[in-house]
Formats: sequence, C-alpha cells, structure tokens
Amino acid sequence: MKLGTENKKKTIFAGVLVLLAAVLLVRNFSGGHEENAPAPSNAGTAARAGAKLGHKPARSLMAKSLDPSLQFDLLKSSEDLTYKGTGRNIFRSEAPPPDIPKAVKPDVQPAKANTPPPPPPIDLKFYGFAGPRNGSKSIFLLKGEDIFLAKEGDIVDRRYKIVHVGASSVEIQDVLTNNTQTIPLSTG
Repeated sequence: MKLGTENKKKTIFAGVLVLLAAVLLVRNFSGGHEENAPAPSNAGTAARAGAKLGHKPARSLMAKSLDPSLQFDLLKSSEDLTYKGTGRNIFRSEAPPPDIPKAVKPDVQPAKANTPPPPPPIDLKFYGFAGPRNGSKSIFLLKGEDIFLAKEGDIVDRRYKIVHVGASSVEIQDVLTNNTQTIPLSTG
C-alpha cells in the first residue's frame, strides 16, 4: 500500500503547511490578545492614554467598561437632539379619517330629451314599370348599380318590403327599422 510519500519535496511542503495551520489555530484560540486584557478602572483615562499612544479611542472600550458613573458629555449630546415627526401618531393603529370631498355643482345645461335618431332614408329609386298596364303592376327599383323587379308584397334586397304600388308612388317599408317611405314614380 502506497501513502503518496514517494515525492519528498511535496511531502515536506505539505508537512510545513499543516504545521503552519496548527500554529495559526492555536494562536487564534489562545487568550493572549490585548483585546481580552482587563479594562482600566476609569474609561476616560484609558481613552486619553490611547490617544497619547496614537491609537483611536474605541467607543467599544467605553461600552465594555464597568464604570457606573454618569458620562455627562454623552448625556449633553443627546439632549440637543429634537424629534421632527411626520404628524402621524405611532401609538394608534387606526388610519387617519379620509378627506371629505367638496360638493360638486350640478351642470346648468338642461338635459336633452332622449329621442331616437331618425331612421336612415331608403335608398331605392324608381326605374320603370314591367308587365301589362291593366294587370298586376311590377316595377323596377334601382339601388346603386343593382336593379330589382318587384310587385306588392315582395321583399327587395332582403330588407325592403313593397307595401303598395300606386299610380304615382310606391310605398316601401324598411323591415329592420319599421320605417315606411313613399317614393314617387317618375322617370327622371
């Protein structure tokens, strides 16, 4: 069974690294640091002594001090602070009452009557007669380019019913809107 110790340089280098790691672990967990040293009896003298030595006076050193005397300089600095709130009461869990809207003036204009719009005009035009003069009258009606042949009772263009064919006019009803119009019989 081989342990991997054939290369002597690698084995020595690994041993040095393990020894160095062990020394660092022991040093970190040992109690010989300056931070763990007992605090002096007066925190103010310790801060001044640290300032003379070139160290910054650590605020954490004053907090760790067991000196029960009042520090008036810290109390004085806290007296000068003023609270500028937002006006909200932090001790109430209710929301502030909503703003009451002001009354809106009604429109002065009179209301328009809801009359339905007039029905669209029937766009059929008389084009001519068909059949004998004495028999049933059939007429030609024109819509755009379309020409329709109809007599009384017929429905033209799936929308217009021929109600009555007279001597001088034709009565046509729009089936969709129930609008009735009279179209004169004149070829012009």
